[in-house]
Amino acid sequence: MARNQKPETGNAPVAGQAGETEEVAGATQTQPRPAVKRGPSVAKRSAKKEAARAEDPEEKIESAITSTERYIIQNGSKLLSLLAALVLLAGVVIAYKYAYLPSRSEKAGAAMFVAEQHFAEDSYRLALDGDGFNAGFLEVISKYGSTPQGNIAKHYAGISYLNLGELDKAYEYLSKYKPTKGVPNEVINAQNYGLQGDILVQQGQYAKAADKYSKAVSAGSNSLTAPYYLKKLALVYDELGRHGEAIKSLQRIADEYPTSIESRDVEKYIGAQEQKL
Repeated sequence: MARNQKPETGNAPVAGQAGETEEVAGATQTQPRPAVKRGPSVAKRSAKKEAARAEDPEEKIESAITSTERYIIQNGSKLLSLLAALVLLAGVVIAYKYAYLPSRSEKAGAAMFVAEQHFAEDSYRLALDGDGFNAGFLEVISKYGSTPQGNIAKHYAGISYLNLGELDKAYEYLSKYKPTKGVPNEVINAQNYGLQGDILVQQGQYAKAADKYSKAVSAGSNSLTAPYYLKKLALVYDELGRHGEAIKSLQRIADEYPTSIESRDVEKYIGAQEQKL
């Protein structure tokens, strides 16, 4: 073939990859290079960049702030109303706890003063109803029942009715009393449960009385009330025929309160219960 003659195209065999230089019949022919495509490595690098951008803390914060701003703009009036309500509620709670309650407690304490004197003098009707000039426990409960003084007035009212022989009224008001925390209050808490138990015993409701005496024992672990109500609990268990539980209650007196008055003859009671097993 002459040097200046163009080779025929289309029939020449293609050797190697596209874009490579091929020699056909001693002449050099350049094939057209196809469009460049991203290989796997380029795609991977792009994906890594996207992932890095997604994990970037600043990107996340910016995205979160944008979402929050959008929500506030859309719900601004509702959020402000809710915030105002919460602030108002907090103000009411603080005022009730630190201003309203102390004031009412002082008034309740003053109102109870004369009623407590009547109670100490065994004038239980005057203690309950008042003397015409001064309030009784019932009025204190009605006006200041939510205060600590109003709470203790319920206990006093229950005892007053009990001494007047009105068992249903006594149980009603004793049950309204809420046990309070603190070592000094343990005696009152135990006495309250114990008196409820005494009323139930008089009514022949021994199973319920046992529950109240158990609570009286648990209310205070002191050597004054606990052995006293453990003994009453044992006597109720005896009435119920639960002699094994009666022995356990009596044994607790011997083991845990050996210096108490109830421990003096506890072995005699234990022996009597053992004979009934």
